[in-house]
Parts: sequence; C-alpha cells; structure tokens
Amino acid sequence: MLSRMTVAGVMGTSIYVIDLLVKVIALGVVPKDRRPGTAMAWLLAIFLIPGVGIVGYLLLGQSRLDRRRHARQRALNEEVTRYVSTLPKTPHPESISPVDATTIELNQRLGSLPAVAGNRIDLISDYGASIQAMTEAVDGAEHHVDVQFYITADDHVTGPFFDALDRAAARGVRVRLLLDHLGSRGIPGWRRLVKRLDASDIAWRRLLPIDLLRGQIRRPDLRNHRKLLVVDGRVGFAGSQNLIEPGYNKPKNHKAGREWIELIARIEGPLVSALNVVFASDWNTETGELLTSELAVTAPPAGDVTGQIVPSGPGVDAENNLRAFTSLIYAAKERISITSPYFVPDESLLYAVTTAARRGVAVELFVSEGKDQFMVYHAQRSYYEALLRAGVRIYLYPKPTVLHAKHFSIDDEVAVLGSSNMDMRSFALNYEISLMLFDGDPVAQMRNVEDQYRAICRELSLEEWLARPKLAAYVDNVLRLTAALQ
Repeated sequence: MLSRMTVAGVMGTSIYVIDLLVKVIALGVVPKDRRPGTAMAWLLAIFLIPGVGIVGYLLLGQSRLDRRRHARQRALNEEVTRYVSTLPKTPHPESISPVDATTIELNQRLGSLPAVAGNRIDLISDYGASIQAMTEAVDGAEHHVDVQFYITADDHVTGPFFDALDRAAARGVRVRLLLDHLGSRGIPGWRRLVKRLDASDIAWRRLLPIDLLRGQIRRPDLRNHRKLLVVDGRVGFAGSQNLIEPGYNKPKNHKAGREWIELIARIEGPLVSALNVVFASDWNTETGELLTSELAVTAPPAGDVTGQIVPSGPGVDAENNLRAFTSLIYAAKERISITSPYFVPDESLLYAVTTAARRGVAVELFVSEGKDQFMVYHAQRSYYEALLRAGVRIYLYPKPTVLHAKHFSIDDEVAVLGSSNMDMRSFALNYEISLMLFDGDPVAQMRNVEDQYRAICRELSLEEWLARPKLAAYVDNVLRLTAALQ
C-alpha cells in the first residue's frame, strides 16, 4: 500500500512539474509575433484547459506554411516587385486626395501592385446575373481563362459556367481552375465536381491541400479565400461571391429559404493585369509553373477609374489589408458605410471605426440579422454595444437571407470590395483579395447598393440591444475570446 501511495505521489508530482514547465514555456513562446489579445486568449486556453489548449495551439496556433510554398511565394513577390519597378510611373489623377495617395503607396510597398488608371468597373449585386456575366466572358475567350474560387460546385446555377469552360477548352483556350481544398470539399456534390473536372480538359488544382499520405500537412483552418476570374488578361471579375448556387446546395438552406447576397465587380482595363498576377502567384505556389505569357498581357485602357488590387495573406507581410482599411477609415471626413457578414475587428480596426463615429463621421454597418456560423455570429454581436455607444448605426439585413457581400465606401472618394471580411481571420490567416477603387463612378454604384440594403434592413437601437437576454450576452462575450485564437 505504501509503495502504491509513493508511486501515486511521484506521478502526481511529475504531472505537476510537467504542467508547470509547459505553462512557463508557453509564456515565452506564445506571445512571439502576436497581438497581446491573441496571445492572452491562447494562454488562457492553455492554462485553464491544458490538454485541449495545448493540442489546439499545436494544430491552430501556427499560420506558417511549408518552406516550399514560402520560397515560391517570396521568389514571385520579388519578381513582381522588379517588374513593377521597371514600369513608367504615372501621376495619380488630381481627383485622388493626398491621403488616399499615401494609402496607395502603402499598398504597393506591402503588396507589390501599383494603382493603375483607365479602368471600367461594373458592380453586379444580382447573384444569377454575375454567373451569367462570367459565363459570357468565358464564351468570348481566345487565349486563356483563369478561375479561382474559395468554394466551387457544379450545380444547376453554375452548370452553364462549367459548360462554357468546356467549350473554351475544346477550342484551344488554356483553362485553369483553382479551388480551396477544404472550402469546397465540404459542399454537397464534391465527388461529382471532381469527376467532371478529371474528365475535362481543364487544368485544375486544389489550393492548400491536406493529404497525409503525400506529406501535405498544415494548419487545417488556413484558407485561400480569394474569388476571381480572368479572361484573356482583358476582362476580370472579383468580389465576395463563390462559384455555387445561392443556397450552397444544402437542403436545410433551401427549406429555410436562406440565400446569400453578394457583390462582384466586372473589370476591364489595366487592373485586370493585376488580377493576372494574383492568380499566377497562387498557381505557381501550387504547381511550380510560372505563367509567363499571361503575366506579359497588358490590358488596354477601358474607362476612367483608378484602381488597385490588394492581395493579402500569410505570403504577404504586415496584414496589409488591415493597414489599408484602417488608413482609409481614419481619413474619412463625412461618411463611412461598411458591409460585412463577419465583423469581428481587432483593437486597431475597432478604434478606427469608433473614433471616426465619435469625431462626427456618419458611420453605418450592414450585417445579417440571422446567423450562418454560430461562433462568428456571437463573437460579432459582442462588439455591438461599443459600436452603438460610439454612434455607429447598425442595420440588420432580415433573415433568413445571409448578407455575405464584403465592401465599404469612404465619403465620395473610395470604394473597396473583395473577398476580405472585417475580421481577424481575414486579416491574419486567409489569403484574400481586395479591390480599391478611386474616383466617382464605382463609389456612386456602391452607394446605390447600400441604399438598397438600407431600404430592406431594420436599424438596431442601443436600448433594444441592452434589453437582450443575459444568457445571450454571456454567450456573445465567451465566443468573443475564440475570435482571437489565431
């Protein structure tokens, strides 16, 4: 009996020492290169639920990719930077303010791509119309079609688009398709899509694939969240919409009448060349193939809009999309309109938005009334009180519809749209693409979209929010912590 007690005591002491040692090591390792809030959230998880916290950190706490990917990304970034440095520098139009010009310079320093004039932008808010427009563009392709979407599915809405890809490939057009592996794999009809692509002449690859047998192992929640299409380097599309029908092929969504609302831009002009670079970068990372002929295409001027493509993600330094967004928000003078399905800001973005409201800028936020992702939905709600108290007007898009569009406008000067949410995941973990548009027409188009939202939405008041059930408030605050676990 004594020996058993002694053994138990030794084991208990050993466990205590190991637990203490892990916590001491975590104090020095976890905060490295992290925001204090993110580090504190991970440390709380490790300290309060050691086993789960440590496993979670090992699986989800590292955003680094393998060396091969980083090497390819770095080499291509350097190549793009060298190429851009050889281009003649043209002055920005006089309509671009000095403050916006500094944001343009920031974007180029961090993301390599310059702002270019001479573009035409058409914003498409109708889900079916955007698929049709992309289909028509592919049917006119002569040289190459590059397709990249976070979620891709072959269904009754996207079927005509895939038919157009097949027709293009049959007439000798080089057709390439990139889709996020885990983002698309979880959608009903995945096997049917793979079977169709394998039987076609479309060159396709999974983005960020996970395959244990082939040694493809990485943090499982890293995503390539970009959505874009380039046709012949002369016509492009970018925005929030995935390549799938608006109910995401899920019976429960169809039964509830739940559909996604999106915004996508059809682009003509030199800005399409920048989209080429983004696709070529991701294709090169997955395949090692450099799309030299596509990168050599320079689209001719097609309009009078100045724009800039801002790629972001683990392969780009310094969370450049967050820095660009906060720079523009701090520069606002009269009005800020933000639309985001997942508004879970870090401290810097929250301060930028609330500071703008407190200094008299009219700030409005459009979000969904219902939820499609439980944890993010409740984390987002935890910020409503601070926003409302600062004077931000919050508009709830009526459920069951999901307002999935991602865009914002600043005064009458800047419109921004793309794949990036206003959340910490999009700033630090996801590969995203944002389109910044300067000059009047795109801003006016976005204002029309915002007016349509406002006519449909219900405004949330501070009084209503403070009267919500205490249990709901508790859940919101608890899940706010999970947003920082990156």
